[in-house]
Amino acid sequence: MGEFIVNIIHRPEMVPEYAEKVTGHGQAEDLGRKALLTESLDIFKIQQEAAHRNGLKTTIQMTYASLFNDEAVALAKHDHAVYGDEIATTLLGLPCEEFRKKYKTKDFCIWMFDMDMKKAVVDDVFGKFYERFGFYPQSTGSYYMDAALINYIKEKYPMVKCAVATCWEEGPKAYHTCNNSWYTLMDGGPWAPWIPSKVNTHAPAANEAEDSGIVAIPHLSRDLLACYDGNGSNFGTHPQNVLRGMVYTPGQFDESGNYGGQSYPYLYNLIDQYRYQERFNNGYSYNMQFVGPGWMNKMGRWEAPYELLKASYEDGCAYYGQLKKEGKLIDMTMSEFADYYRQKKHYTEPECALWRDIVYGSNKQLFWYCDPYMRACVNMDQGGAIVDLRPYAAKLEWEIGIGTPHVQECAYPFLIQEKYRAGYFTHYAGEGTVRSAKICHNGEEVDLCLCRTHAHFSEEPLPGGRKARLLTLDPVEIVFSDVTVKLQTVITFPEGESDIRIDRHVLEMSDPSAEITINEYMVACYGVNEYPEDMTCVRLYANRDGDDHALSYAYKCRECQVAQADSVEAKIPPIKTRVTLEAQGRDKVGYYREGYAFSPMFTLGYTGTLKEKEEFTTWLKLAREN
Repeated sequence: MGEFIVNIIHRPEMVPEYAEKVTGHGQAEDLGRKALLTESLDIFKIQQEAAHRNGLKTTIQMTYASLFNDEAVALAKHDHAVYGDEIATTLLGLPCEEFRKKYKTKDFCIWMFDMDMKKAVVDDVFGKFYERFGFYPQSTGSYYMDAALINYIKEKYPMVKCAVATCWEEGPKAYHTCNNSWYTLMDGGPWAPWIPSKVNTHAPAANEAEDSGIVAIPHLSRDLLACYDGNGSNFGTHPQNVLRGMVYTPGQFDESGNYGGQSYPYLYNLIDQYRYQERFNNGYSYNMQFVGPGWMNKMGRWEAPYELLKASYEDGCAYYGQLKKEGKLIDMTMSEFADYYRQKKHYTEPECALWRDIVYGSNKQLFWYCDPYMRACVNMDQGGAIVDLRPYAAKLEWEIGIGTPHVQECAYPFLIQEKYRAGYFTHYAGEGTVRSAKICHNGEEVDLCLCRTHAHFSEEPLPGGRKARLLTLDPVEIVFSDVTVKLQTVITFPEGESDIRIDRHVLEMSDPSAEITINEYMVACYGVNEYPEDMTCVRLYANRDGDDHALSYAYKCRECQVAQADSVEAKIPPIKTRVTLEAQGRDKVGYYREGYAFSPMFTLGYTGTLKEKEEFTTWLKLAREN
């Protein structure tokens, strides 16, 4: 049996996000209103009691505001002494009377501050924490923590070993569902714990020299399919997210005014699917529950009464508690988990997730892969196409905050992203980003994106104690007018290397003498959202025997084909990335294709020929390009 680790994190957020607008109920804003502070602290107590009643210890992330409240400090000290809870701090929950008077701003996202203010706020929070507790915290966090912020904290407060450092896919989709008003734009990061590099928080460290010194955890454990396809804030192990997503059965009040009868099988299935991921991660899986008091206020949220908000949280803790009693869960504080993670994982070991749909009842299946060189998503509903690809190998410097080129935008740029660049299924003109293959015969063509399948995970040893992670897809049948082809795809992620190998095997053909053509292609671009970037910086190459057949992108639909090409590649200076395709197979021809203004992509590819029992192999390689 694997080890399922859970972090339960609470914060006594004296002025919780949104709560002043809700509990104020038409009154003028007053961050010091006693009713607001009292209700917030009462909810924090309920959360703590729910965890402790079920035998779970927590990490108490003290907000700046709570450090000025004697009762909040006393509660933290008591629960640390009695239950073993960790007392940490958070860089969320900054807004309060003291903060507003001192810093003269309504900003509350520390990664958006200029660097001088980031340092001043960190020193203020950590200094006040030391004043109240007599020691510095070992854990901290925010929705997002940029690399410069983490590096400063680690240098000034070396005892910090763990931090909440990003929110998985909290980008344009969440922004749009918040009426274009929620500027936490941070797509492209890991969904599970990782060690951030010193250069870019989202990109995991490849070695000790790149190690920022902390273990990072995500803000919430999201549904890796529902949150990718839709709004991340509706599908996570935050019980109130489940209510917001309407994936539950509400309870009701009885004649005595008691509330009960609610159920949320989706929440339990989601937790269990995270448990299932230990099969792909060396016997280890992780989950976290992080709920601020603002989500459980007395006015209710999302047409859900307070009684349901409270019950959902208590029931969620009860499920974790039952798993612990059955020996299926280990509860840890954040700093304990950081120590565990460093013992359990090594730098180049990837995080893998083979994820299925548990919301809509479809057979859709995604595979997520994350290591220091890339984050990739493989969609079995599209024949094993790569539909998301982030080139971590570039370790892209990406300054964030006031005074930098990116005041709010934290996302790690993509090369492929089907939601923001259409993927295979596009409008009547143009192309979307995707890595797939087309099978052709006598003028007929079938894209594997149209061939639904499922994947099976395995591992193979590599030299030096490394492993390769393999996805073996169920064979698909491709029917042409005069021949039927049975094709199998195997996708390999070799550990410690920045490439993806794809093997296509022709298992059977109804006419063993027939021959098919395969077109392995990658349509790509670069960006962080839906809007196209200037592609004139891109340079395309088809290499053979030292002749690179180079082309500077100019939206002119040009293309180049080179028989027996050693490689085809693109260099994208704005994201310091080089992406290369190589191939091995009969009659291979490498090619690249320039896009046009309405379809501002580039295509890299290889064609070849196949008969029964033959195979065609390609490698997609990523590297930093200065």
